[in-house]
Amino acid sequence: MASTDLTQILTYNKIAPEGIEKFPSSLYEVGQGLLEPSAILLRSHKLGQEEIPKSVIAIARAGAGVNNIPVSWCTKNGIPVFNTPGANANAVKELVAAGLLLGARGIVEGAIFSNTLSKIKDRAVLNKKLEEKKLQFKGEELVGKTLGVVGLGAIGSLVAEMGLTFGMNVIGYDPAISVEAAWRLSSKVKRSNKISNLFAKSDYVTLHLPAIDATHQIINQDLLSHCKKGVCLLNFSRSEIVDPMAIQSALESEVMAKYISDFPEPELLKRRGAIFLPHIGASTKEAEANCAIMAANQLRDLLETGSITNSVNFPNVNLEYVPGCRIAITNENVPKILGSVLSVFANENINVIDMLNKSRDSLAYNLIDLDRPPTTSNLDQIQRLEGVSNVRIVY
Repeated sequence: MASTDLTQILTYNKIAPEGIEKFPSSLYEVGQGLLEPSAILLRSHKLGQEEIPKSVIAIARAGAGVNNIPVSWCTKNGIPVFNTPGANANAVKELVAAGLLLGARGIVEGAIFSNTLSKIKDRAVLNKKLEEKKLQFKGEELVGKTLGVVGLGAIGSLVAEMGLTFGMNVIGYDPAISVEAAWRLSSKVKRSNKISNLFAKSDYVTLHLPAIDATHQIINQDLLSHCKKGVCLLNFSRSEIVDPMAIQSALESEVMAKYISDFPEPELLKRRGAIFLPHIGASTKEAEANCAIMAANQLRDLLETGSITNSVNFPNVNLEYVPGCRIAITNENVPKILGSVLSVFANENINVIDMLNKSRDSLAYNLIDLDRPPTTSNLDQIQRLEGVSNVRIVY
């Protein structure tokens, strides 16, 4: 097969090889700088709509957040955007465990102090110095403390379970919790109906929320006025959900003992009580591989069968394979469009073998199996229907 016959997958960032390997070289060309890609696979690259070629019919992020992708624009243009929820959950959970220990003990401070003694060569002198100063790094144990978990999705539910294994009392808050996530939670996790109540009762609070309009700076001055004095706040979720000036004020007034985050803020760097990591929550070889594999499989499913799983803007759709010709159509979720589409096939005596229509908000997605392929003229006729975003032959 000539390279021009291969389906192109345009990549940004370095994608784990385990994900790239999911695209057979006999069918796909994967890499950067491709001119006519059918799909885009990326990680943290900030993707502008001007970087999306007209040939693109899908975008997948090897990660959970999609705030680096113009999702609204993609929806208007009938492009499903995929993410990989849960693929990096264990990696983030383990870093949250480290964050809890950093908050409970004077680990960072003790390590910094120890390094200041590098000029002392006599072991006895060194030990004496350490014994004199170690009390200032005394911390507390996590057992018996209360952990508040804000957001009980794939990561939050794992963190809640981890808190229980530490011997902590765990409170969870998530007004949008799914049935699936609720089933994953232990009955020992107590539910809070208000985020302010959770802050009032918790010694440690860990955030696991997406960066959307509803969560923008949800951790603000007003909310922190309800928190328990000496609270330790962990943010391994997104920087946008926190108001850094509110954090600064809480640290200065000692209402908040520590703020530990994977997202450094210029205003808070070197501030007493603030500990920052360089966005390494999902930076494990296992998480990167899991995310890349999931993203690649989701793109292949869409390209080869029309199926959609884990899209942030399209409904989940999975229609069993049948021999024949499959058409995928994206349109506005309004009456009569599907009827107009089917009439095009009926007028050509093309029989519909099977079909599945699903909607999400203002968008509808259809998979239609036909007994024979429509003509190019038929497809153009459907494409011209008012409200239809795109139409393509899947196979």
